[in-house]
Amino acid sequence: MDLTPYVDTRRRELAVAAEAGGEDARELAERLTAPLESAARLTLLIVLSAAMDEVTRELAPGSVDVRLRGLDPAFVVTPPPAGGAFEEPDPRPEPPRAPAPVPADADDGTTARINLRLPAPLKGRAEEAAAREGLSVNAWLVRAVNAAVESGGTRARSAESTRGGGNRYTGWVR
Repeated sequence: MDLTPYVDTRRRELAVAAEAGGEDARELAERLTAPLESAARLTLLIVLSAAMDEVTRELAPGSVDVRLRGLDPAFVVTPPPAGGAFEEPDPRPEPPRAPAPVPADADDGTTARINLRLPAPLKGRAEEAAAREGLSVNAWLVRAVNAAVESGGTRARSAESTRGGGNRYTGWVR
């Protein structure tokens, strides 16, 4: 999606408004145009991201992600898995899964961005798990984090306690 026409419209509107103020206002508008172009692009990207978050909530388990390609956003649509009434049932038992939806009262409409660095093999496993459930990796990670938070992290604690009894020391020794 090319944001240039929208930014150019803002620039022209600023120039028209400055015309009414005389020569000083016109010169000021010309000096403000470059910094305002960056601010306008950033604002448009924020609005598009917020809009796609709302669309994703409505499409769940499908999703729409906004990605930057140079200076322009691109949309990546992950449709929900196709479920037909006439599909042959899978003879294998479905693995147990708790989707753990985000509680409605916890969603205040805001999102936060986090950079997560995963080892390459773990990233691949996360992508495979998300694909099996027909979700984007982001949506799958949100559900996984929510499930861990809702369960109180008991799985991580019990695994740690069985490994070393919970007695762990770190630091330097002389």
